[in-house]
This record gives sequence, C-alpha cells and structure tokens, in this order.
Amino acid sequence: MTKLLFQGHGSFRIETNDKSVIYVDPYAGQGYEKPADIILVTHQHGDHNQVDMVTKKEDCVVIQNFDALKNGKYMSYTINGVIIQAVEAYNQNHAKAECVGYIIEVDNKKIYAAGDTSKTKAMSTFKKQELDYALLPIDGIYNMNPQEATKCADLIGAKHSIPIHMKPGALFDEEVVKRFTARNRLIIQPTEEILL
Repeated sequence: MTKLLFQGHGSFRIETNDKSVIYVDPYAGQGYEKPADIILVTHQHGDHNQVDMVTKKEDCVVIQNFDALKNGKYMSYTINGVIIQAVEAYNQNHAKAECVGYIIEVDNKKIYAAGDTSKTKAMSTFKKQELDYALLPIDGIYNMNPQEATKCADLIGAKHSIPIHMKPGALFDEEVVKRFTARNRLIIQPTEEILL
C-alpha cells in the first residue's frame, strides 16, 4: 500500500507499493530512518532543505529546486516508476526563480507538494490533472493564509487537501488549521501516516 507520513511543518515521506521511499522538504519531526530512494527539495530555506537528516540508499536521487528549474524551464523526471513534475511556486517571500513545487505520480496517485507559495498562475491548470492530494502551506506569514489556501484548494480541485506549514517553528497548529475550511480538507497530525 502507498503511504504518506506527515512529519510536521512542511516535511513528509511517501512510501510506494514497491517500498521506494520519497522524502519531501526534510527538516521537521521524526521518521527519517527509512533509506531514501528520492529526496525532493522545493527551495533553499533551512526549514526545507535538510537532506543530511535523511538516510540515503546508495543510488538515492536528490532533486533540489535548482535542478528542477533550469533556465526558466520546469523539469520532469521518472525514477523507479515515480513521475515527478516540477511546477511554479512563489510569493513575496519566495522568488519564482528560486522555488518549485512538485506533482508526484506514484502507484496511480497524484500528489501536489506545493512547497512555500501563495496562489500561482499554474494552479488554475491543475484541476484537469485530477490530483488526489494537495499539500498546501497555510501559515499566513511566509505563505498564503488559511483563507487564501482554502480558495486555492477549491481552484486545484484535488480529492483531498492537506494543510501543512502552519506556524513558523511548530510542527502543527490547531488554531490555524481550523481556519482552513476547504470542503476536501484532510487534517493529518505530525507522525500520522495515512494510506493513499
């Protein structure tokens, strides 16, 4: 079974049916002991890029924002049957040229890892991709607030929208999460693992 572990803040881990392990924005919480096949980094802020926290397989592939966005072009990858498409991410605190999100297709599931962002132009095109999960930042300080994230969730139209990156320095913040009212909201606590 495909599984997603929310580690807290903006960090999560995906484990595929064939036991491939993908980490996105390693930094917070627990659950870094499973050796990685793939590590994805959305940008170079210290709360997203701690790749040395992760145990890596010998052939682990690390994709950072500067790999995924080259000369203004968003790159695509296929690794161990996992399809990864970089997409735009930006706001007043995150330069478009230095940040990406990822759409990760694994075991017939599509997961949008937004990274640090507010509403982007590309989000209006995501509905046609029929995403299963969208992980959206909602802190309202460095990223969009819960109200804007709610509108983005509706625009993106994923089956489930998971709020992340709720409060600087915190793994989770219940009060902020309450203000994220997307109709497809799925709340996951840090260290909670769900089947996708």
